[in-house]
Amino acid sequence: MSKTILITGATDGIGKAAAADLIAAGHQVCVHGRDPDKLGAVADELGAAGAWCCDLSDLIEVKLALGQLDQSFDVLINNAGVFKTPQTRTVQGLDTRFAVNTLAPLMLTQALLPGMPGEGRIVNLSSAAQAPVNLDALAGKAQLTDDFQAYAQSKLAITQWTRHLASVVEPLCVAVNPGSLLATKMGTEGFGVAGSDISQGSSIIVRAALSDEFAEHSGAYFDNDAGQFGSPHFDALDRDLNRRVFEVCEALLP
Repeated sequence: MSKTILITGATDGIGKAAAADLIAAGHQVCVHGRDPDKLGAVADELGAAGAWCCDLSDLIEVKLALGQLDQSFDVLINNAGVFKTPQTRTVQGLDTRFAVNTLAPLMLTQALLPGMPGEGRIVNLSSAAQAPVNLDALAGKAQLTDDFQAYAQSKLAITQWTRHLASVVEPLCVAVNPGSLLATKMGTEGFGVAGSDISQGSSIIVRAALSDEFAEHSGAYFDNDAGQFGSPHFDALDRDLNRRVFEVCEALLP
């Protein structure tokens, strides 16, 4: 059965590859990007059903742009992410990594959940890089000067709110590490390495979005480096802490 799917960060890397695979399989895919020209070209190239242009680092823009979406999707794939960036603070005074990797995905998820069927899915891109979340840094009250720390904290934060949300909503919510050091722009710019075949990452995104193997694993963390479900950072095993991270994130949304 054809699914309606929104995938963020779909103009490059594993997001674009996953979108191409989903469209080739007959699904109706809306692709997201922040550059209108590039987004339009990719949407035409892939034959996407729709295109959503939005800068996820600006949460006010996200709020306004939500009105441009047909808010009825079977699957949301929060794939967009940022590691190194020349602008580490957003217009709202937040760390850009937290804004793009953690907070904008929660805004989008909460906006789309009411129109999502019970068998719908939220697929959130996590990472093998996870570090304990400094709640003051998350809230913009403290600054993280190390790019890797900011990225790793943002990825644990999205993993934690994913696990909390899974306990209170019907659609499946899952966090996925798509694989370490893939041949993406983020990997090249962040670590200076060529990286592995991006199909490793795109294929697990497609599986998480559609396959039966994920159907009974809401709240789980899939580690594609190991090729199986596993344990995230130990902080994400603490339900109370997961709820606290979720509450701090939610309070930051405009």
